[in-house]
Amino acid sequence: MILPISKNAMLLAAVALVCVAILGFINQLTQPKIAEQKLANKLAILNDVLPQNSATESLLADCILVTSEQLLGRPTPQAIYRLRDGDKISAFVVETTAPDGYSGNIDLMVAVTPAGTVLGSRVLNHQETPGLGDKIERRRSAWIDSFQAKQVSPDNQAAWAVRKDGGQFDQFTGATITPRAVVTAVYNAGLLILQQPGLANRPANCGASQ
Repeated sequence: MILPISKNAMLLAAVALVCVAILGFINQLTQPKIAEQKLANKLAILNDVLPQNSATESLLADCILVTSEQLLGRPTPQAIYRLRDGDKISAFVVETTAPDGYSGNIDLMVAVTPAGTVLGSRVLNHQETPGLGDKIERRRSAWIDSFQAKQVSPDNQAAWAVRKDGGQFDQFTGATITPRAVVTAVYNAGLLILQQPGLANRPANCGASQ
């Protein structure tokens, strides 16, 4: 005779198995939709920093992983997408991080020509103070557009600073640390492209890491 406690345990186990099966089924149904949405979001951001409608799925595939904690802000690899015009690279789109934001890391995407001209930039993720540091977001202000068409070179680093530090970019009232960190990160992304001309010829290797 099976004791009541054993019956209850078996019933709970059966319910748990059914729940796991249902969750697995739902996950199978929703996973393609999630992947599709993730792809659409990535392409939308790429199109924000590149000339209009340049970003396609082929751009996502032409991606390399690069590690440079000094210039890209993380000890782990960051993705760089390569926009091609025929057999030439017309732009690199660099995923980079400002590690010295007021509230921590600020993740960005920066499009740069091989000659070091910034085409566009967007903030991907941050934890900066609402109403102050969050003005780095395009939906909050147009400040992030101030990098567009600016030239990066090893000789003009002093100009890549906020006005308070003698540079050409505005800071925010009551918040200097955040824009200072972003300016440096955008400059460093351009500098990486200038310092590593071999990036154009590396085999694509982002794969599932994108």
